[in-house]
Amino acid sequence: MADRTLCLGEALIDIVLRPDVAPEEHVGGSLFNVACGIAALGDPASILSWWGRDERGRRITAAARDAGVDIVPGSEEAPATPVANAHVDQDGRATYDFALTWEVPPVDRLERFGHLHTGSFAATLPPGADGLLDVVSHIRDHATVSYDPNIRPALMGTPDLVRPRIEQIIGLSDLVKTSDEDLDWLYPGEPVEDVMRRWIAAGPAMVVVTRGPWGAYALLSGNRDMLHVDQLTVEVADTVGAGDSFMAGLVSGLLDAGYLGSRSAARRLRATTWSDVQPALHRAVITSALTVSRAGAYAPTMAEVRDVRAKDPTFR
Repeated sequence: MADRTLCLGEALIDIVLRPDVAPEEHVGGSLFNVACGIAALGDPASILSWWGRDERGRRITAAARDAGVDIVPGSEEAPATPVANAHVDQDGRATYDFALTWEVPPVDRLERFGHLHTGSFAATLPPGADGLLDVVSHIRDHATVSYDPNIRPALMGTPDLVRPRIEQIIGLSDLVKTSDEDLDWLYPGEPVEDVMRRWIAAGPAMVVVTRGPWGAYALLSGNRDMLHVDQLTVEVADTVGAGDSFMAGLVSGLLDAGYLGSRSAARRLRATTWSDVQPALHRAVITSALTVSRAGAYAPTMAEVRDVRAKDPTFR
């Protein structure tokens, strides 16, 4: 069984803009953050993305190597490295605008990857969105797929424009994670629980929705009841990378438990109970809390996760 996770999507430079503070530049991007998070937790990860060989691109390349993330050839061929301006308010919440292009480089040897994680604007922004869908369609013959829509209104246009593609990828995924804010943008006024049940009926074995300080909801295809997972209370530095850290913790936890990484693992995930997947959900809660307690998209290690577990007996 291939044990490497392929993260397909953006890697870019976040320019963090805070009130009355000089701008700061950090390597980021949703899929880059997830790849680094998975690697920090001890699972092999690769990034397939689209950045340049300019000064900012060299910083992304160096950061990937420092994090132990393998760079798939072709990822560094963009004409310029993409930039995201992260506007952080006084409560630490971030909103974004972008300057970028997106394409999916040719990729071979998909058989070496047991799991694919993708999402964000990479799944909807042309011309790369069609290439991304092609990779998802081919890799799911042998691997598992996870998806986080990670809505970016500045790049996605309107909900009506991107909803069909988002729902198409949901139908090809084994695990879907999103936020209540994303659902409110995609389906204004619809209850979170109703959307989750509709998504789980479309194909995934597991759907998770994060709800900020109110924790997360999770739904399994084989269980009619919804699970509520409490958030870990920490002092928030900012929310940059919080959802990506949750995703990395969840993917890592399910990989380690044997519920992602192959089509047989996908069948096991479809047959799980809450007690089977709760440790992975707890890992996700811990990693996201550790991330928001630090400035920027910090990737916690397994040693830090174990330390939190040791101090809090409610984490099993």
